[in-house]
Amino acid sequence: MLIDTYGRQATDLRVSLTDRCNLRCTYCMPEEGLKWLAKPDLLTDNEIVRLIDIAVTTLGIEEVRFTGGEPLLRPGLVGIVEQVAALAPRPQMSLTTNGIGLKRTAKALKAAGLDRVNVSLDTLRPDVFKTLTRRDRHQDVLDGLHAAREAGLTPVKVNSVLMPGLNEDEAPNLLAWAVEHDYELRFIEQMPLDAQHGWKRDGMITAGDILTSLRTRFELTEEGSRARGSAPAERWLVDSGPHRVGVIASVTRPFCAACDRTRLTADGQIRTCLFAREESDLRAALRAGAPDEEIARIWREAMWGKKAGAGLDDSTFVQPDRPMSAIGG
Repeated sequence: MLIDTYGRQATDLRVSLTDRCNLRCTYCMPEEGLKWLAKPDLLTDNEIVRLIDIAVTTLGIEEVRFTGGEPLLRPGLVGIVEQVAALAPRPQMSLTTNGIGLKRTAKALKAAGLDRVNVSLDTLRPDVFKTLTRRDRHQDVLDGLHAAREAGLTPVKVNSVLMPGLNEDEAPNLLAWAVEHDYELRFIEQMPLDAQHGWKRDGMITAGDILTSLRTRFELTEEGSRARGSAPAERWLVDSGPHRVGVIASVTRPFCAACDRTRLTADGQIRTCLFAREESDLRAALRAGAPDEEIARIWREAMWGKKAGAGLDDSTFVQPDRPMSAIGG
């Protein structure tokens, strides 16, 4: 098992498949992009599958989430999913994506064994989408969402970040749209994960702001901590259900005490938190011929040293040393 000194057990593995992305979201990276990892530095498909195999069969991982960058840019994605689906025990598998490539890949991913998807969409307005992402691909995301639902990658969850002066007024419209299309909407407070370090605590749209806005049109009934478990999103029934809306308040209502995640970067490093400053190198051990037992030992030691929390409610926190695209969302 992967246990830390605070008694938390990691059962949820986030796997970044690439640091590359085909959008340039203002809260993630600069317009010109970043210096991408060189191909030899990236884990191969077989290395990724081997590490997931160790995590699932030896270390108690029950759920695997594929992330990026944009994971649909990984050429071997369908094959990776298919191999992980064949593991015993079989983990639950999901994918966090910007949705642009889902229209052409949703059916293949479902056939390979993927269970569901999370799609990032911050606005219903194409012009605002272009401003936020610096790309004119809004309709592609809508088409991808539809394809995911039709392929059975459900529940289809939509992740939205509200930004001051851009889309802060869209919360009620986004929820009405999600209910209409049977998507589960989750708002995420903007976190300090931009490569240009332009995030500021003052002025950000908080969970309280979002809920106040939603309640101008909807009746929200909180599900409570028992239903939430270790999930990062607090959830509310919308107009008595069955639809739900979630809010991930990483900054104003940190949930570090219940964290059950471990993260594998695209270049084979273990990170115990998005905001961790330390990494443990599994790639070097793999390529040096280490047996599974040695890799599992390195992983356990990394998780044992996990800190209590990121302290995002403190304006003096230290930002991570790598952008979100390099370590997985």
